[in-house]
Amino acid sequence: MVSQEQRRRQLAREKFLRQQQRRTSARRRNQTRNAVIAAVVGVVVAGGATAYATGLFKSDDKKASAGAGATPSATPPSKAPDPCEKPAGGAVKSLTWKKEPAVTIDKSAAYSMKMATTCGDIDIALKASAAPHTVNSFAFLAGKGYFDHTKCHRLTAEGIFVLQCGDPQGTGSGGPGYTIPDENLKDKTLKGNVYPAGTVAMANQYNAQTQKGRHTGGSQFFLVYQDSPLPPDYTPFGTVSDAGMKILKKIAAAGAQAADPQTGNTAPNATVVINKATVTKS
Repeated sequence: MVSQEQRRRQLAREKFLRQQQRRTSARRRNQTRNAVIAAVVGVVVAGGATAYATGLFKSDDKKASAGAGATPSATPPSKAPDPCEKPAGGAVKSLTWKKEPAVTIDKSAAYSMKMATTCGDIDIALKASAAPHTVNSFAFLAGKGYFDHTKCHRLTAEGIFVLQCGDPQGTGSGGPGYTIPDENLKDKTLKGNVYPAGTVAMANQYNAQTQKGRHTGGSQFFLVYQDSPLPPDYTPFGTVSDAGMKILKKIAAAGAQAADPQTGNTAPNATVVINKATVTKS
């Protein structure tokens, strides 16, 4: 026969255990969320090293990779069919340069970039006057065929909403061998620490906590398909056309794969390959 005092103690012990379980579960959810954000929301990659923005991204690459392997993806694999076509024939060029190309574009002229992808053409109006080094670099790289046949290797659908491209390796660690300066960080479109849908911006290695990593853009860039909360640390250098936004949303609707345990990338389910990139002056 259990006494009233024993029963009271038993109930108190069970209540304590339930509280501990809830606290443990909450800690695990927070750890999973933070690791997922590091793995999935990590937008910026350049010069062979992954970097994450303060507050949203881990600053330690090794920890981020470990978290990506130990926790589920924030963007579960989608069962949606691949909305894109097979890539055009051809191979990625392995090209690097020791220094940034000289700026030869006409800063007062209008430039545009066309990405002929397996999912459709994405046209981008470039901001030559506001980001001359960035636009000049893209004109140079596109002219060399640097982006041709490359995969867009990351799609994020939690926290921020972007498609990341521009790495010939397709892993998030590739670059052209040189870096370009940050530009246009006070663009009037960047209000309230939000990159609006349609923005095309550079990836980089800047860490706001240490205030190190400025001017580390390379070839990787991201296209925002939905308004995304980000500090103004990534050079905005272009705007996607309305027709291009339809393509981006089609890619996003197909979802993303689980985080790769090696790279932390959440690759798009859609086969997004840039068959050909061209920059033209109008």
